[in-house]
Amino acid sequence: MLLNGRNAIIYGGGGSIGGAAARAFAREGARVFLAGRHPEPLQEVAAEIREAGGLAETAILDALNQQAVNAHADDVASEAGSLDISLNVIQHGDVQGTPMAAMSVEDYLRPVSTAVQATFITAQAAARHMMEQKSGVIMAFGGSGTEDRGQYLGGLITALEAIESMRRQLAIELGPYGIRVVTLRSGGVPESLPRDMEGHDDVAGAITSATLLGRAATLEDVGNAAVFAASDMAASITATTINISAGALID
Repeated sequence: MLLNGRNAIIYGGGGSIGGAAARAFAREGARVFLAGRHPEPLQEVAAEIREAGGLAETAILDALNQQAVNAHADDVASEAGSLDISLNVIQHGDVQGTPMAAMSVEDYLRPVSTAVQATFITAQAAARHMMEQKSGVIMAFGGSGTEDRGQYLGGLITALEAIESMRRQLAIELGPYGIRVVTLRSGGVPESLPRDMEGHDDVAGAITSATLLGRAATLEDVGNAAVFAASDMAASITATTINISAGALID
């Protein structure tokens, strides 16, 4: 197993992306700690993992609450013996479909503020323990936006760019401690879209049509890529993104 003996915190672990990563981590031997604000989806993912023979625990937690995040990370490291993987995939509260020229400043800045605060708080909480143990992987999801993806996405693109700026800085500062910092870029995952969202099929189709392979990343793809990025097979990969967009995002 690629992650045998590792301990992973997934913020937003009850969501589609967080759940996919959590199930894949557990499948490869990691003990997963699912954190989020709503108990039901966390418990659902944890139950699936346990039913498959994996180890999963849940915690009701707001990733913007620094005191709570620090206390939870301390508890995980103390109980499990280490904190090896930290993945933040919380929702940012972005408003989409509204032109920037018609958007309120509050709606535009909300995802930026949320992304920056949550990334800083969760990365810092993990780094404190990883620096002591001289190892660990801090992961983000999303990556930089592109011009054709940016239309009517409000502050989301700015939020993703901010996360990437933080990822680069964290990688530089934490590299000497053996800590890797990596972002997964998908270009969009149709399976993660709410079925009841307006224009669901059109959005899913647009994501797929933008790829070079004629297929978009699946949740299974996300989980597999997350496992690889967190494992020793990617021991030399840091300060970069892993592109799983099927060619939608051309580097």
